[in-house]
This record gives sequence, structure tokens and C-alpha cells, in this order.
Amino acid sequence: MSTLICGSMAYDTIMVFPDRFKHHILPEQIHMLSISFLVPEMRREFGGCAGNIAYTLKALGDDPLILATVGSDFGPYAARLDRLGISRDGLRELPEHFTGQCFITTDLDDNQINAFHPGAMNFAHFARVAELQAKPQLAIVAPDGKQGMQEHCAELKAAGIPFVFDPGQGLPMFSGDELLPMIDAADYLACNDYEAQMLIQKTSLSLEGLASRVRALIVTLGGEGSHIYADGVRHDIPVVPAATLADPTGCGDAFRAGLLYGIRRGWDWPTTGRLASLLGSIKIAERGPQNHQADLATVAARFEQAFGYALPA
Repeated sequence: MSTLICGSMAYDTIMVFPDRFKHHILPEQIHMLSISFLVPEMRREFGGCAGNIAYTLKALGDDPLILATVGSDFGPYAARLDRLGISRDGLRELPEHFTGQCFITTDLDDNQINAFHPGAMNFAHFARVAELQAKPQLAIVAPDGKQGMQEHCAELKAAGIPFVFDPGQGLPMFSGDELLPMIDAADYLACNDYEAQMLIQKTSLSLEGLASRVRALIVTLGGEGSHIYADGVRHDIPVVPAATLADPTGCGDAFRAGLLYGIRRGWDWPTTGRLASLLGSIKIAERGPQNHQADLATVAARFEQAFGYALPA
């Protein structure tokens, strides 16, 4: 039985500007901004929320199945999925489009100028839950094309597949009236603290009101850990100090992989949340969203070291 990951697949092109943007952008001239940055350092990473979540789940020994649309340039990513042993049965290639692409330029102050081309992601609704050959045990609807996110929530609800709704950076696309049916269809709702405030503003519901509509509401707080609201109780999940703070890209996706792993196995929320927290810490110590080591033996040893008890068998 697989865990279904509905979400974006993308390439991340990351460039480093060895100076500070503020030295080259004149505030009094921003009405006619035309500027070029020399970026001698560049790397290309495999990314996208679905790809990142699936990477960590597979490393843990789980069986992720990605449901997404990709473009004609997906060949290198397809080869990577094959090497990792991640199924491509849920991927639909749209040859007239590019795979989603994010172009990130970072300066020495860690400021970023980003450009994102959604490409095939805009047609995520072309990939349908009903066309899967096997029924997943659990799913997540992560940031993706707007119509795709809406339809995947409805399809999972109709199929009786429990799922996590993770609107993430897709939140600005939706009104409160559009979000409420998606939240009500979901079993679990995950967001960071900023997104939680956006949800409150858009839906006119309190945090407690949002939590009452799902089996659990998970709110991440960056370096302050996370809160899990379930059954009228708030579980405070501590952060795990990272070996080094190399790159936050993909930390939220690694965290969500931990949630899915624990939920699927019926673990209690304190243990599930702590696993998710640990995976976020492991990821932030490596550059790129899919370069960290998260095999179960290593993670289990680090979990016991961090929290003083063993992961359930």
C-alpha cells in the first residue's frame, strides 16, 4: 500500500551573487529598474513539493506514489526517480510544456530574488486519482496548480482516502470560500505559522475553529518547533538543533514526510511530530531539498539520541 503525494514537480536553478543586492539597487530608480547580477556559482537541484516529500519517504523505506504533471524536459528527473526506486505511474507528461522551474538568486545576506515558471504544473488536474491502478492508504495534497489541488481534494474525499491538506505557498490563489471545502474534505491540515494567519484571515475562523474541522491541525513555527492540535489538546513539538544551518529549502517537505510516515503507522502525535521535527533538522544541514540522508536506521538512532526513547517498531 502506497502513500500518494499530490503536488508539484520542479527543477530549482540556484545561483549565488557574491555581493549584496542593496549595493546595486538604487531606491530612487526602482521605477525604471533594469539590473543584471553576475552569478559565478550555480547549481541545479531536483525539487517540487511532491518530489521532495517522496524523496524523504522513500529514504525511510516507505512506498511513495507521486501524482503530478511534468513537461518534455523531465528526462533527467525521471532517471533520478528510477534510480531511487520511486514509481512514475502517477506522472503525466505534457510534451508541449516545461516541467515547473524555479530560478533563485541569493546574495550574501541570504536575500533572494526568485522567478517561478509553473509550466505543466498549471495542468495538475490532468492527473487524476481515479486513474491510479491501486488505492493508496494515505495521501497529501501539497502546493500545485489551483484546479488540481481542488479536484484532488474532492477526488480523495470521494474515494475515502484520508489525506493531509497542505496549501503552503498556494494559499494566495484561494479565497476563503474556496478553502473551506478543501479543509472540510481533509483529515489533516498542515501549514506554517504565517500560513495559519492567512487561513484565519481568509476563512474568518480561529485557530481552534480550523482545528475543529479536521482530525489534526499541524502548525510549524520554524526554529521554535511546532504545535499539533488534535482531540482538543495542543501537543508542543520541540525543534531538534541542526548540525549546521546550510539551506532551509525543502525543510517543510521533509517535515511533512515525517508526518505521513507516522500517521500511516498510527503513531501518537508527540512521536509523529518529533520524527517530523528531526527530519526537518536533518534536511536543513544539507544544501538542496533532496541531498540529505534519511535512512530509517540512521534516523531511528538520531531520534533516540534527541528524545530519549526509541521509535516504535
